[in-house]
Amino acid sequence: MGKNILYGLQHVFVSNVWLDPIFVAAMVGLPVALASNMVNAIFIAAGLVTLTQATRLVKLPIIQGPSASFDALMISTGKAGGFAAAGGSILLSAMLVFILSITGIIGKLKVLFTPVVSGTVIFVVGVALAGFTLSEFLGGTPDMPSFASPETLGMAIPTALTVILCSIFGRKTWKSFSFLIALIIGDAIALGLGQISFAAVGEKNWFGLPQLFPFGMLEFHFATFITFFVAYLAAIIEAMGVYNAASDMTGVRLDEKRLRYGFAGESVGSMISSVLGGFPTTAYGQNVGLLRLTGVASRYPVIIAGLLFLVLGFVPKAGALLAVTPSPVVGGIFLPAAASLIFTGISILARMEKTEINYMITGISILLAIGLPSYAAAFTGVFGTFASSSVLIGALTSILLHLVFINIPQLLRQTNRDKRQVKGDSF
Repeated sequence: MGKNILYGLQHVFVSNVWLDPIFVAAMVGLPVALASNMVNAIFIAAGLVTLTQATRLVKLPIIQGPSASFDALMISTGKAGGFAAAGGSILLSAMLVFILSITGIIGKLKVLFTPVVSGTVIFVVGVALAGFTLSEFLGGTPDMPSFASPETLGMAIPTALTVILCSIFGRKTWKSFSFLIALIIGDAIALGLGQISFAAVGEKNWFGLPQLFPFGMLEFHFATFITFFVAYLAAIIEAMGVYNAASDMTGVRLDEKRLRYGFAGESVGSMISSVLGGFPTTAYGQNVGLLRLTGVASRYPVIIAGLLFLVLGFVPKAGALLAVTPSPVVGGIFLPAAASLIFTGISILARMEKTEINYMITGISILLAIGLPSYAAAFTGVFGTFASSSVLIGALTSILLHLVFINIPQLLRQTNRDKRQVKGDSF
């Protein structure tokens, strides 16, 4: 039990579910009360969904949390004073996904996730984490004083090296607790460098309940809904890839029933989060990376992580204590986790049929997923949302090309064979 608690704590730190709401609240300039409410809402939604998913629904060791696909939308909508419309859009999107889940429509998408598609998606998820990871690792952007400073690198590099060395060369305890060991070392270095402040912990209350509809009653604006729904599709596709990767690592068969239950659970979590003023919830790829690096793929640590999320949601002081870990230490933990997603994607792609068509599908999908978001600022509306999501670009491109060059030709050939068979039988 003691080991599972520590494993669960690793999942909590690697997930960093509090970073997205803190980032959005800071960018929008929310008052302290509303910012705290948003963080509490995220913890509670993440805890409820993680617990339910691991014990009753998809039954895979997957952490749920706020999707980064919505960060830019939440910031732009929040700055325009439209958090009520954002909440309404999230609620309606989640309701639609719930209907698609319980009717089994989303579950049928599993047939599209061949090794070509699922490998591409997981690879792109890892690449998509690179921007955030390196920003944390290097201490922000080049125009910031902390960028690649000796103090920043002095925290980030030892943290990352500890995870890498313990994961590769460690045995038993050293390997399975590699992230927690790295966190302790990173925080100890940060404390020695004077980079940790506990002032925010003292300002938080011991107990708190999130407020219902903190931004007022939810509103519906069609234009806002469309952009949020497209972002929701990106989160669904990313989660589909994460489910496939977790299934692959644990050896648990991912059937339509698990997918139906899993996405239904995610959508209910998003509904709860929207009412509390939070983000949609989705499956976290970086925690699947942790499974691979530590070799611990049990659901029990994930269940404990879900319980810890709930505690953090109702005890703001505990949540603030987690947030004192400096960004370079977070980046040092994230770096190997994101890298593991990339080589997990590569390992899945290695199982695809070695044909020129598959190579071309994979190459074009990855190229567009990495390159196109750089030009997203030139587009607005729905296409702007689509172009900014590398995961959505990679997934939809690989699925579309797979349909055009593989599925449809196979269907046509089968139809022709059936016609010839019918003619032969008539004679």
